[in-house]
Amino acid sequence: MSEVLLSYRGREIRAEDLEQIRQLLAAHPGLSRRQLSGRLCALWHWVQPNGAPKDMVCRSLMLLLHRRGLIALPAPRQRPPNNVLGHRRVAAVGAVDETPLEGPLSSLGSLEISLVRRGPDEPLFAHLLSAHHYLGYSRPVGEHLKYLVRAGGRPVACLGWGSAPRRLGLRDHFLGGPLRQLPLIAYNTRFLILPWVRVPSLASHLLSRIARRISPDWQQAYGHPVHLLESFVDTSRYRGSCYRAANWICVGRSQGRGTKAPTREVRCALKEYWVYPVSRDFRRHLLQPDEC
Repeated sequence: MSEVLLSYRGREIRAEDLEQIRQLLAAHPGLSRRQLSGRLCALWHWVQPNGAPKDMVCRSLMLLLHRRGLIALPAPRQRPPNNVLGHRRVAAVGAVDETPLEGPLSSLGSLEISLVRRGPDEPLFAHLLSAHHYLGYSRPVGEHLKYLVRAGGRPVACLGWGSAPRRLGLRDHFLGGPLRQLPLIAYNTRFLILPWVRVPSLASHLLSRIARRISPDWQQAYGHPVHLLESFVDTSRYRGSCYRAANWICVGRSQGRGTKAPTREVRCALKEYWVYPVSRDFRRHLLQPDEC
């Protein structure tokens, strides 16, 4: 077996893999880039845990090889719109009742926690984050879940979960070794208690309830569970009190470089890294190399 030329999204690319791609391109000169990536996924059996092909990852790999001059892709057949702008667009929704909700947690009555991804309430979820979360809304890519919480039929909170950052020194330190199973971690991308809701302990209560159900929800959506939850807390804005009250663990503080920083310069606010183990043997699942 030849040496590894590069490692991409957990897959090692060797000289024989590169030759397979070149042969595929030569055999199908009339196919589009999308069609070629689909053929390569099938050739390599490159699929997600739920059996769907890793088409976008494969296409990104082929584009990287093309830009490095290692293969020659056909010219793109269309110019897609700017995905960054498109991912931030939100659909119009009706008026939302912003009458203040105050009092003890019990005053809210029974809370309804609904998954809204690809459902009729997804536009409302996006609108609320866009209007009231300091980071706004961006449509996630990859594996993700969206929870909308209602009390008496009125929305009171939104929680978004997605794929975790690939490289994180604080995480490796906490686990006691390099992470091998990134898909088994869910990252809390957004957490919003709507500004007109002033109910003590609501945030920690929701974190606890989501922690009990997110793994089976993930299993149903993507064919595998999650074993660890994680989040970053901007210390210039928040103290992380709700995570602490929900028994999350503060592992440490970031160095302000971001998860994709090309240099060691401070580029963003310092953040605390919090985790919550979903299973007792989470380290075994996350450190072993052959689960997903």
